[in-house]
Amino acid sequence: MRIAILDPAAGISGDMTLGALLSVGVPASWLEALPRRLGLAGVAVTIRDVRRCGVSCSQVVFGIPEQPHGRHVGELVRLVEGAPVSDWVKERAVRAFRLIGAAEGRVHGVAPEQVHLHEVGAVDALLDIVGAIEGFEQLGVESIYHLPIAVGNGWVEAAHGKLPVPAPATAILLEGLELAGGSGGPIEGEATTPTGAALVRVLSTGAPPARWRLQQSGWGAGQRNPPHYPNALRLLLAEQAAEAGRVVLLATDVDDMSPEYVEPLRQALVSAGALDVQTWPVQMKKGRSGFRVEVMAPEELAEAVTAALFRHSTTAGVRRWVAERATLPRRQVTIQLSPDVAVRVKVLEQPDAGGVRVKSEYDDVLAAARALGRPALEIARAAERDAEALVAKSKE
Repeated sequence: MRIAILDPAAGISGDMTLGALLSVGVPASWLEALPRRLGLAGVAVTIRDVRRCGVSCSQVVFGIPEQPHGRHVGELVRLVEGAPVSDWVKERAVRAFRLIGAAEGRVHGVAPEQVHLHEVGAVDALLDIVGAIEGFEQLGVESIYHLPIAVGNGWVEAAHGKLPVPAPATAILLEGLELAGGSGGPIEGEATTPTGAALVRVLSTGAPPARWRLQQSGWGAGQRNPPHYPNALRLLLAEQAAEAGRVVLLATDVDDMSPEYVEPLRQALVSAGALDVQTWPVQMKKGRSGFRVEVMAPEELAEAVTAALFRHSTTAGVRRWVAERATLPRRQVTIQLSPDVAVRVKVLEQPDAGGVRVKSEYDDVLAAARALGRPALEIARAAERDAEALVAKSKE
C-alpha cells in the first residue's frame, strides 16, 4: 500500500505543503490551472527551485491582486461546496475551513461561520487548502500520516499586537496532535500556521505504521530562509511493509437499531480508520431479528474505531481479536476524464508477474457520472481501461 508521511520537523503551512507535493512529482501544470478552476481571476502562480540550508526545495508563491473585500468562513465553505473538485477533496476542504472557523471563533468570541479572513488571506487560504488536499488526490496515495509537529518559538505579529507561539487559533487546531518535544528546537517564530494545522487534521490518520519502506522524499520551502535550519516541510512517500499486516477484527450483534442507520455507522467507522465494514442478518435471543457488524481496522487505530462503533451504534459490547492479513501490493492512479473531472483507480499487482487488476473508486465514478451526464458503468469502464493503458505504458 502506497502511503504519504508528512514530516513537519520545521512546521507546516499551506504553501509548504504545496511545494512538497510538487517536489515529489505532482504536475506544476495542475497547480497553475487551480486558480482559474476555482474562479479566482488574476491570480499568478510562481513555482521556484530554492535551497534551504543547502537542501533543494520547491517553493510556491501566489500573486494575488488587490481584493475588494475579505470573506467570511461561511462564504469560503460555500465556494468550496460549489467548486469543480471531487467529493473526497470537497469534504476535507469544507471540514478544514469549519475547523479554522471554530478555532478562530473560540478565540475571538464569534460564530464560526462569521469569522472574517482578510482580503488576500482569504484567497490564499482557499488556494492552499483546496490545492493541498487535491494535490494528495493527484499523488494517488491510499493513506496519509504525520510525524510530530514543530510549532516554533517566540512571538507572532497579529492584528492587535504580538501573541505567543503557537498562536491561539493554531493551538486549538493542534489539540490532540503530537507536537515535537522540547521548546521547538532551533525554529524561530511561527512554524505551524492555522492552515497547516487544519490540513494535518483533515488529511492525516495519525502516526505512521510501525514498518514502512521509504521510496521517495521531497521538500516544500517556507517563505523565510533562516541560516541555521531548513525552513521546509519534508514529504515522504513509502510502501507499507508486508510485516505490518496485522489487523484487529471487531464484531458486535445489534437488535435495537434501525437498519437505515447502518450506512451512517459504516461511514463513521471508515472515517475513524476502518479498513472494511460488513453487516449481515442474525437471529438474536427471544426470537428477535438483528444484524452483526464486523469491522477490520489497523492495530494502531483499533481504539479509535472501537470508540466510533460505540458512539454511532446501540451496542453495549464489542468483541476484538487480532488477525494476520495478506494483501496484494497496491497503488492508485488518477485518470482525468475531462479538465475538471477525475476518477481514482486502484491498481493491484498480481503475484508472479501475473499482471494487474484495476478497480475504479465508486464515489469518484458516481461524481463523474453526474458531472459528465454519462452512465456510471460507462465511466467506470473508461477509467479502468485508461488505467490499464497507463500502467502498461509505465512498464515499457
